Amino acid sequence: MEFSTLRKNLKKDFSGSPSVKIAILGDTPTQLLNQALKGYGYEFGINFEIYEADYDQVDMQIMDASSELYEFKPEYVLVFQATQKIASKFYKKSPEAKRGYAAGYIDYVSQMVQVIGDNHPCKIIWCNLAEINDTIYGNYSNKTALSLLYQLRKINLGLMDLAASTKSLFINDIASLYNAAGVEKAFSPATYTNTGIVFDINFWPSVAKSFIDIIESIRGKFKKAVVLDLDNTLWGGIIGDDGLENIQIGELGIGRAFTELQTWLKQLKERGIILAVCSKNYEHIAMEPFQKHPDMVLRPDDIAVFVANWENKVDNIRHIQSILNIGFDSMVYLDDNPFERNMVRQEIQALTIPELPEDPAEYLLYLRTLNLFETATVTEEDSARTQQYQEEAKRATLQKAYANEEEFLESLEMVCTVKPFDKFNTPRVAQLSQRSNQFNLRTIRYTEQDIDRIGKDPAYTTLTFSLEDKFGDYGLISVIILKNESDHVFVDTWFMSCRVLKRGMENFVLNTIAAQAKSMGATKIKGEYIPTPKNELVKDHYAGLGFSETDAGWELDLHNFNDHKVFIKTN
Repeated sequence: MEFSTLRKNLKKDFSGSPSVKIAILGDTPTQLLNQALKGYGYEFGINFEIYEADYDQVDMQIMDASSELYEFKPEYVLVFQATQKIASKFYKKSPEAKRGYAAGYIDYVSQMVQVIGDNHPCKIIWCNLAEINDTIYGNYSNKTALSLLYQLRKINLGLMDLAASTKSLFINDIASLYNAAGVEKAFSPATYTNTGIVFDINFWPSVAKSFIDIIESIRGKFKKAVVLDLDNTLWGGIIGDDGLENIQIGELGIGRAFTELQTWLKQLKERGIILAVCSKNYEHIAMEPFQKHPDMVLRPDDIAVFVANWENKVDNIRHIQSILNIGFDSMVYLDDNPFERNMVRQEIQALTIPELPEDPAEYLLYLRTLNLFETATVTEEDSARTQQYQEEAKRATLQKAYANEEEFLESLEMVCTVKPFDKFNTPRVAQLSQRSNQFNLRTIRYTEQDIDRIGKDPAYTTLTFSLEDKFGDYGLISVIILKNESDHVFVDTWFMSCRVLKRGMENFVLNTIAAQAKSMGATKIKGEYIPTPKNELVKDHYAGLGFSETDAGWELDLHNFNDHKVFIKTN
């Protein structure tokens, strides 16, 4: 997006949008980043409250516990340090100091991150460095630790390792953005010489967008599924007309473009992104390449929901969404046909529908530039997601065979395992805390450090719920944090996967909370619903479970409580 467009957004009123507090620290002027972030905020529906420190005050703001940075109490601290400033310091070093420059810089960043965390718990997004080759050593820069390029690359690798071991630290990959744009578009020598601003004005939107992608993923807003058209999207040609032998896929000609796209989608699936198919065709014909074509990368087991018929795509995508039970704003739809894209876009506006280029050779490069699948965390359970949704499709089919809901629930043979927080489930609990939006009563986000702290604090009782049935394992699907008060427990956190709605899981969870509360001598359970744009689903949750509304929230008297009927056994 052009900077001029973002600047125009600054004149628009979006004060009613949810606010996010950001602090910007930089060793060069950052006012263009500030403006780009606020302008993009309008596009994302976020009102960014920004504290921008004077430039070159990174150390001063971080090390002073009484600084404006900590008075502002940001949710996110963004740190930008320019390669040009790093280079000027590097050139002044002795040969021996140059060899250890990267290690010293990583130690410095580690110290800064620690100090920020000690003074104010928040997320820190640190920019890596654009890798500039000063050509002093030419290509020999790659062989000598005395070269700037060598040290820059070591710094960027060191930042990756540091972020991997530091839960509160995230990296904005300026190096990749800079390489993708090219020096001529990313850097303006005249602007730098006259103002000290290191990037061209129209490169700052890319930097701002990357920051926002990270922030949005931390806040639980990210893409979870890709719905795929088939003909001329996953392969060249029309399977119903051209036949299995004549569709274009493989390593020859344009077939390579489709093969590489499928490979990319396969990697997304293995990371935890759900793949679904929506095709106008007979199912047995649409499925044939997945089953029989030797060059297909994607196979039937990679597709969570496969819909191929002659109904309109809008209805079919809605059907897929009903099975996946995620918001349309968490889904991406890929289709080569502009007519189909526009029709779906008009009917399902929350769906992300990229304008694929006319040439399939450009599909993958274009999709990569969109960075649609940013994530803040990855767990082992993510890789099992496709199988879980395939199992859910089987449950949906079985449910149609039962006229009585209780008979259907009993037939599932559900078994639940209840555990407190521990070192094994903490990463998954933290991930769900960041990602759960619809079934989340208070939408309070917790990091792994928070979860670990709460799990060890006697003032809290923690419960995790994992569910399985005869079709398979849902995994960890609900989390409860209870704050223990004198005569009652307060439900600090209650979130649950929407995949288990209408299974009676909310009743099972309440029964468990009530039993836990009674064992502690509590006489009441108190809860609160904090509305967000996405959690209207649970607006009446407490009322439906028998709670009474009070001035302070919701309350359940345990003296009169009897367990709700459920068809879930405890493991």
